[in-house]
Amino acid sequence: MSLLRDAITPPMSAARAQAIAQSFDLRALPADFLANPYPVYAALREAQPVRCMPDGSVFLTRSSDLVAVYRDAQSFSSDKHVEFAPKYGEGSPLFEHHTTSLVFNDPPLHTRVRGLIMGALTRRAIAAMEPGLTMLVDGLLDEMDARGGGDLIEDFASAIPVEIIGNLLNVPHADRGPLRAWSLAILGALEPTLTAQQQADGNQAVSEMTAYLRTLVAERRRRPGDPEHDVLTRLIQGEAGGEQLREVELLQNCIFLLNAGHETTTNLIGNGLILLQEFPEARAGLLHALRETAGDAAAQEAVLGRAVDEFLRFESSNQLGNRRAVKDTQVGGVDLPAGTLVTLCIGAANRDPAQFAEPDVLNLAREGNKHLAFGFGIHQCAGLSLARLEGRIAIGRFLQRFPHFRLSDAPTRGGRARFRGFLRAPFLLV
Repeated sequence: MSLLRDAITPPMSAARAQAIAQSFDLRALPADFLANPYPVYAALREAQPVRCMPDGSVFLTRSSDLVAVYRDAQSFSSDKHVEFAPKYGEGSPLFEHHTTSLVFNDPPLHTRVRGLIMGALTRRAIAAMEPGLTMLVDGLLDEMDARGGGDLIEDFASAIPVEIIGNLLNVPHADRGPLRAWSLAILGALEPTLTAQQQADGNQAVSEMTAYLRTLVAERRRRPGDPEHDVLTRLIQGEAGGEQLREVELLQNCIFLLNAGHETTTNLIGNGLILLQEFPEARAGLLHALRETAGDAAAQEAVLGRAVDEFLRFESSNQLGNRRAVKDTQVGGVDLPAGTLVTLCIGAANRDPAQFAEPDVLNLAREGNKHLAFGFGIHQCAGLSLARLEGRIAIGRFLQRFPHFRLSDAPTRGGRARFRGFLRAPFLLV
């Protein structure tokens, strides 16, 4: 098991972590950092919690500093026009998408779009999704059972959110095939540095997705769905008596929903199941807790809920966030002039010993888990309750069905700094 554990998250010496931290630059990240960034995060948090990088931006690693920035929406903007113009080129598909989507905007657009989405993600609406989600998960498990195994990512983790978000937008099943590839290309373009090929792939994915959505939106305008459950219909119709979204806002936020709901939840489920392979003691403890609570639905939900939150803390699906100082301000005792770009390292904050006891221990029974995997403040993830439900159902029913599954080969990481997950993870049933 130690060989498998080392293959999943290769160890890094303290000397190597210090060396990377001393010259840390998001635009020049070595491969061993991408495989295991946490020792570097720890070194930065200890010596340079507000790290000034070569391009003039700052990199934050303490939980308290991230929370302070999240809270202060008056001093820190989420708008990315200034940063994305040189990165993508003004007028490019990637520029139009990422500067129009919910996550990279401030009020009033952010407020309007978030309100429309939240209206379809009420507690009652999410509870109504559970039977269909359970049926979907069980069907995927049946298929893997018949084959004696499969791939945790391709055959399971990535298939679940594609269907759930596809259902929310009422995307016809026959049209869902390209969604994962489009998502990987568009979100991959958010990495700190891009190759020409990555940029071309991202632009092409936005163009193809936008063209498809224009057709879908036109059809939904002719035949509206139920706005209580169909997010696309809600976005088209807007709030009663309120301002409707412009066409570009509508299309780009549909892309955002499909991508954000897909990638981060895929990573949550995949990371969780692979962590159970990496840490067999934690896996044994979780299985014991599930056996002890068998027959008590509320108790099982609580056990799995704590486990899902710990997976999110320990291996945050989204490792990095961004803000821009819109006025002279201060973070962590460091003065920031107006215009300073700020990277919020969620992955580092979620391993901060000032916030979490034994932060590098996977404790699936951890209480009071105030992780930042969903962000905080006005930009906290709108779909967090849905993501938690997907994680509980997917991981819980997988373990119920295949408690002794094992990886048949080392999993393949995505090799990205912002979104931490796996591309492939072959496994066998035992």
